[in-house]
Amino acid sequence: MDLQLLEHRVRVTSIEKCGLWFYTHPLVKLLFLRQRTRCKFFSLTETPEDYTLMLDEEGFEELPPSEFLHVAENTWRVLNVLSSGCSSNGIQTVGVTKIAKSVIAPLAEHNVSVLMLSTYQTDYILVREDDLPVVFHTLLDDLSIYKEENGILVPVKPTEARNTLKPRTLFNLTVHPVQSPQNQFCILTMDPDTLPSVSTILLDVLFYSHPFQKDTAAGSQDLGFFHFFAFSLIDGYISIVMDTKTQEKFPTDLLLTSSSGELWRMVRIGGQPLGFDECGIVAQIAGPLAAADISAYYISSYNFDHALVPEEDIENVISLLHQRQESKT
Repeated sequence: MDLQLLEHRVRVTSIEKCGLWFYTHPLVKLLFLRQRTRCKFFSLTETPEDYTLMLDEEGFEELPPSEFLHVAENTWRVLNVLSSGCSSNGIQTVGVTKIAKSVIAPLAEHNVSVLMLSTYQTDYILVREDDLPVVFHTLLDDLSIYKEENGILVPVKPTEARNTLKPRTLFNLTVHPVQSPQNQFCILTMDPDTLPSVSTILLDVLFYSHPFQKDTAAGSQDLGFFHFFAFSLIDGYISIVMDTKTQEKFPTDLLLTSSSGELWRMVRIGGQPLGFDECGIVAQIAGPLAAADISAYYISSYNFDHALVPEEDIENVISLLHQRQESKT
């Protein structure tokens, strides 16, 4: 397994649900009018609290400032997991648990905060641009990292790495509570050329089907039905995460999934908004799951993190994570 540093410089933002109307035009442009925007990295995640947008600088320019838009302070760089040498054309993600020991844990130990975005095709690790030299220093001894220069991939040189952060152990981290909603989720993809065929459905799902509900408490232990919808269009590849009820709105012949058609359950991390400065949040989830050999997709949002695990493993996952929490009390 190798990593590739993508050229995208990403901003992480949040749009309040009560202000969605203000951003309808730029969102429609970013979603459906690819020929009219230079944006190549676009990810939208809807949770009960807000809409999280991760998008490159070209896409960020499409968002007008307003009281409804919150922007994380830092610019983030993107590492792409290459599961088969220098090729990013994988069919299925290797999963955050597959990189828990080799990538996630070492970065946490060196005080590097990460955001994760798992898609149908691959896993993206977002790190602050200022932390790149530390990321290289931490990982280059065990992994190869490539970057694109003049259209070809070249190895990152050890001279580009330096260690400027004080290492810390994972045992001093805050253990965040976890909750699991009852609904089932699926992870899908589709041909970008067929996106116009589902445009009205997608607009309905994003803008009209789920009105803002302030009654959904962040720390609630019984989430019941939890609305979560994630859509990404990154370098020409589409990935969609939706619950099975939402999936019924879409034509079955346009959405593609793995041959097994596996269903997933969600684990939501955090009782209060997590912020961006704490290190090791992904590691404290990925570590126990990796030790139990349980695969997981992981999607960070502006306020909370979300892991998707196979439905048949959810009880074991909740037990493992509750044990982790109890061991700290």
